[in-house]
Amino acid sequence: MGQPTPARNFPTDGNWWRSAVIYQVYVRSFADGDGDGTGDLAGVRARLPHLAGLGVDALWFSPWYPSPMKDGGYDVADYRAVDRAFGTLAEAEKLIAEASELGIRTIVDIVPNHVSDQHPWFRAALAAGPGSPERELFHFRPGRGARGELPPNDWPSQFAGSTAPVWTRLPDGDWYLHLFTPEQPDLNWAHPAVRQEHEDILRFWFERGVAGVRIDSAALLAKDPDLPDLATHSGPHPFVDRDELHDIYRSWRAVADAYDGVFVGEVWLPDAERFARYLRPGELHTAFNFAFLSCPWDAGRLRAAIDTTLAEHAPVGAPATWVLCNHDVTRTVTRYGREDTAFDFATKAFGTPTDLELGTRRARAAALLSLALPGSVYLYQGEELGLPEAEIPVERIQDPMHFRSQGADPGRDGCRVPLPWTAGEPYAGFGSREEPWLPQPAGWASYAADRQQRDPSSMLALYRAAVAARPVFGDGPLTWLPAPDGVLAFSRADGARCVVNLAPTPVDLPAHSEPLLTSGPLDDAGRLPQDTAAWLRA
Repeated sequence: MGQPTPARNFPTDGNWWRSAVIYQVYVRSFADGDGDGTGDLAGVRARLPHLAGLGVDALWFSPWYPSPMKDGGYDVADYRAVDRAFGTLAEAEKLIAEASELGIRTIVDIVPNHVSDQHPWFRAALAAGPGSPERELFHFRPGRGARGELPPNDWPSQFAGSTAPVWTRLPDGDWYLHLFTPEQPDLNWAHPAVRQEHEDILRFWFERGVAGVRIDSAALLAKDPDLPDLATHSGPHPFVDRDELHDIYRSWRAVADAYDGVFVGEVWLPDAERFARYLRPGELHTAFNFAFLSCPWDAGRLRAAIDTTLAEHAPVGAPATWVLCNHDVTRTVTRYGREDTAFDFATKAFGTPTDLELGTRRARAAALLSLALPGSVYLYQGEELGLPEAEIPVERIQDPMHFRSQGADPGRDGCRVPLPWTAGEPYAGFGSREEPWLPQPAGWASYAADRQQRDPSSMLALYRAAVAARPVFGDGPLTWLPAPDGVLAFSRADGARCVVNLAPTPVDLPAHSEPLLTSGPLDDAGRLPQDTAAWLRA
């Protein structure tokens, strides 16, 4: 594992999460410790010095639980264990402890809307038959039509672009609900046993030292008990953002508070007021900011997204979160190198023209922008290496999103390709004797961490410098500064300033005492070029 990195001094009070830099680890693709082609906890433990050197405050692990992997681990068969492909529960406990020694906290991913069809509860429900108490833990219903041959309602799949049904019929005639794949049956959150089980799961992981929990699909748990058709339904949505959710999360918060734990919710909602309800005192601590993630590279739109985000959070006193990409979306370098720089599941087809040099320049500027904003920041593994989206050969695609859209959507595997660590080793040092579970594209080794470690102009060097310098912005509010069209300029606490030039020509920097960091070189006249950001001390 190499020499341990000295522990760093992080805030020890309960508010560390308000300004944290949190790094998402998709274990399957991070680092392979046993050489079988799949990333694992041993690989993560070996790379903890890299993460400590990056300066992050916490690691968020995508699900590491036993799973048939029908949806990348988000089909969980056992919430109290670790998948054998990744390691053991004992190894997870060691990882949590070793990261803590380096000043890095751990956040685990809980998937409460559904379980795997291999979960003991669902297997018992199938065995017990129609009308049984075991089936009450899920949403089993008779079908419609003369012989029950039609699904119980018209709800759409939650996989974007998918027209696949959300009901599956069993040989005994019952249908069961799955908003995602048929291998992910939805739980019935009106049942007290479901609520009790998840509170016990939270305690299980908090007692093993985790600092927080990310909640997958946090706005989908509660369902209208009548399961009405969506097309003819009036009133609250039958399965999105229902008021019953808030009682669930208040109960969860009581569990978390006993351990000083924190929550971050995956909440996709267009209504700002409804979104903010999840962040009221006594509910979730934070929620992901998808408006910023999906915003195009446009100064006016970015400023509006930032203002809207801060306004949404202000009434409830919650910190914003800033995210540029994750395991579900096109990587930043690729997205910003395309004509359409917004993110939409419908506009990421194979072969989309991409200027990676332009995308990289913009991604560097976006890194300084996001890290200068008030609140917490989430980095997705490989973002610090400037990795582009990979185009996966059709025969190697594993993501169900691709198949459930009949091939219209390339899926999410392109942002999940195993990381390059060492340029001169097989599979760019991912650690495999066997070929990795997803193929690395040609030239992947050029992004390897060891090469970037030696290059002071690399993306890795920029991220390390930015995370280290970020405390200069303090915890104060954001104040916009006068700036030309196409330029974002704001100040934070103690006069630290961030300027991002999205205009087509270089611009003069505002008055400052010293430059702290730039995403690229200034021009010969000391001006900030297009698609470049600067941090300044006023």
